[in-house]
Amino acid sequence: MNYNELNFQGIEAERQWDVSEAFPVLMRKVYVWMTLALAITGFTAYGVATSPGILQAIYSNSWMMWGLIIAELALVFGVSAAINRISLTTATLMFILYSVINGALLSSIFLIYTASSIATVFFITAGTFGAMALFGYTTKTDLSSMGKILFMALIGLIIATVVNLFIKSSGFTLILSYVGVLIFVGLTAWDSQKIKQMLLQAPDAGEGAQKLALLGALTLYLDFINLFIYLLRIFGNRK
Repeated sequence: MNYNELNFQGIEAERQWDVSEAFPVLMRKVYVWMTLALAITGFTAYGVATSPGILQAIYSNSWMMWGLIIAELALVFGVSAAINRISLTTATLMFILYSVINGALLSSIFLIYTASSIATVFFITAGTFGAMALFGYTTKTDLSSMGKILFMALIGLIIATVVNLFIKSSGFTLILSYVGVLIFVGLTAWDSQKIKQMLLQAPDAGEGAQKLALLGALTLYLDFINLFIYLLRIFGNRK
């Protein structure tokens, strides 16, 4: 074995060590960022719900409501599309701002549902999400084909939801809620596996890899929030 071969093996061994060291760090960041974003959303939602002045400003003004919705969509698509062009700090601040706006828009659940049912559904969501995320992380089965089907189903769910805005059928709403739960349960597993595979390829825990971890956190955050909303529509007790 010559020097070049030894050097190549040394480089490969060092790279594998870097990957093995970077991966758990990056995965922790995914779940820390996701948890912090959920906490920010929860505190914001409760804070807005207990502030009559802010509630009135949001829900009595259609321009304010639509402005928040458009800002929310712009932030989530902006982070995803420009992640390679913006700094990690900027991406993190955009994620935090998105969590705050989402919390403000979700504040209405405290006006519609009892606090006890919100808490109960939250723990149901956390347990379901945790089980499916663990499944996606540990399974040896490739879930990519399932993910493509679920993505198409999600598009169908969005279209059906828009249609239901006009027909306003409570029965159809309940059906869509069950479908939504199934879709986001599956997406949680698929996204968990996809994030794991993506971060396993990261050569280190530098800014580029951390931005990928932030995108992973945003993806799982959206899975959790949507799963929570659909479960709340099914199991939540109205006031």
